[in-house]
Amino acid sequence: MTGFTGVTLGLYLGAAGVGALDAGLVIGAGLAGLALATALVATRGRASNARATLIGTTLLSAAGLAALTLSARPGLLAVAAFLGLVNGMGRDRGPAQTVEQALLANQVAAADRTALFTRYTLAQDVAGALGSWAAAVPPLLHRTLPVTAVGAHRIAFLAAALLAVFPAALYARLPRAGSGAVSLPSSPSAETRRRVGSLAGLFALDSVGGGFLAGSVLSYWFFQRFGLTGAVLGPLFFATRVLNALSYLVAERLARRIGLLRTMVFTHLPSSLILLLLPFAPSAWAAATILLVREALVQMDVPTRTSYVAAVTPPADRTFALGATGLVRNIGWATGPAGAGWAMQSLGLGAPLVLGAGLKIVYDGLLYRAFRRVRPPEELSRAGGATS
Repeated sequence: MTGFTGVTLGLYLGAAGVGALDAGLVIGAGLAGLALATALVATRGRASNARATLIGTTLLSAAGLAALTLSARPGLLAVAAFLGLVNGMGRDRGPAQTVEQALLANQVAAADRTALFTRYTLAQDVAGALGSWAAAVPPLLHRTLPVTAVGAHRIAFLAAALLAVFPAALYARLPRAGSGAVSLPSSPSAETRRRVGSLAGLFALDSVGGGFLAGSVLSYWFFQRFGLTGAVLGPLFFATRVLNALSYLVAERLARRIGLLRTMVFTHLPSSLILLLLPFAPSAWAAATILLVREALVQMDVPTRTSYVAAVTPPADRTFALGATGLVRNIGWATGPAGAGWAMQSLGLGAPLVLGAGLKIVYDGLLYRAFRRVRPPEELSRAGGATS
């Protein structure tokens, strides 16, 4: 449902007549709720249980989607988005993902970790691609049923809320608290806190840029600039997610050759340079082409980044490390859409795209400079084997 919400939320707000600034605030409120929930997971790990956390956040997210249908007033929509963890980013970045990643990282050997996270992220984006395609459903409902465009979006959100409940049944099969299989460790070491603090600061910068480029913001931009609806944007964002998914397979092989950090930076930086062209696209087709080229590169750092964070922290500290870095990303994403709404209203419709790309370019340079000598254990062992 994350892929669906990432596209449809912006279109719903546009159809409901919500202005750019208020739309940014609503999207940001949902991401702020995700940030708060992630913070609780990261800081209260020892008092938590993975099974309860996963089920609880799943049900809360489903309720949030349903609550979006109750009103078109921006204030009420913002409250519903915040309490319901509504993810307008279009990417699965929240407390449930933090728990899942920490559990998975401890299940495999270091040499297999990147491959595991590649498959994990690939599965997420395949599902997200299908969700993006479902953004074409509201226009179809509007054409075939006697409902307004806003009413069609509300029907779709109610259906999405029902579907969003199903993962809770899968999470219910996990062991209960006290079994020892799914506890969430805490109390990280001083070295972990120092390293994670540095990574978190850099990830925060990247995520603020990402917030300016949230899926809902991009769909709102396409709607306002070219008049595109979900009938076009659904398939377009589906294609972007397919490209994302395919890029993960390339990222894994590239990481084995040049390392995790270089893969992160050397693919992410060109994607931001390409994005700078988007505001100046003369037509909808040109803009769509630029977006597709950018999306073929931009997500290659996702499985490699997760693997890198897990690699440079001890197993007992990984829930904290993944939770803390995920938290700052959620905070950045939460502030970005509000900034994007202000930038659209004050500086021009394409301003958020330029600002977001610029922040990401700065992030890539700082990340490489700060961590180019911090290598994961498996890369050090490969280097040692090559020289022996």
